Amino acid sequence: MDERSGPQDVDVVVPVPLRFLLPRRDRHAGMRRLRFDPDATVGHVVQSAGVPLSEVGALRLDGEPVPAGARARPGGSIEVVERARPEPSATGGFLLDVGLGALARRLRLLGLDAAWSNDADDPELVDRAVTEHRALLTQDRGLLMRRALTRGALVRGSDPDDPLADVLDRFAPVLAPLTRCTACGGPLQPVAKEEVAHRLEPGTLRSFEEFARCRACGRVYWAGAHARRIGELVAAARRVR
Repeated sequence: MDERSGPQDVDVVVPVPLRFLLPRRDRHAGMRRLRFDPDATVGHVVQSAGVPLSEVGALRLDGEPVPAGARARPGGSIEVVERARPEPSATGGFLLDVGLGALARRLRLLGLDAAWSNDADDPELVDRAVTEHRALLTQDRGLLMRRALTRGALVRGSDPDDPLADVLDRFAPVLAPLTRCTACGGPLQPVAKEEVAHRLEPGTLRSFEEFARCRACGRVYWAGAHARRIGELVAAARRVR
């Protein structure tokens, strides 16, 4: 598709919350005009305008509700309706792309199943998200537009706290703080101090009595120097909820 004006144009009308996805020149008007392609579906046209279907709740063609697979019309107008929040969480949890490692750690602190790898490429991410029934979280629009992906979400916000607030607002997941390993995401279980004493520094042994250990990787946790900061994160997350 291109944007040469003419009688075969198709207009894509985007609501205010999604206008940041349009090219800068189109954001004020909230509309992008594209050349009609007889082989293009409504969903394809919307994504060509810059809006991943993962962010779309409904589509209207000339005022009538249509599925993403419907054919566009020359001279038609496609209206995008933003996806309603909150939406159900994916049954398999979350999968985060390589650029969202800090967000993955924060989600795990809140007890959420957040898979992450620092070297997974795009095809691997899509395959894992589909196979494990996870919602793929990313700030890469192109990744969300891959045809094989069945569930994904564009993580919004550039400030450090914004991505977490966005995910919690969008999915409203059930929180279980401090029940998962921040390193691998595995579940934590209480462990007797004597069982892990050989892995602890003398100062830690003197100062703490309660410990937990990851069932998956064996990492040991206790309420150390970061407990206050973690508590503040949990409190902030619950305010978002």
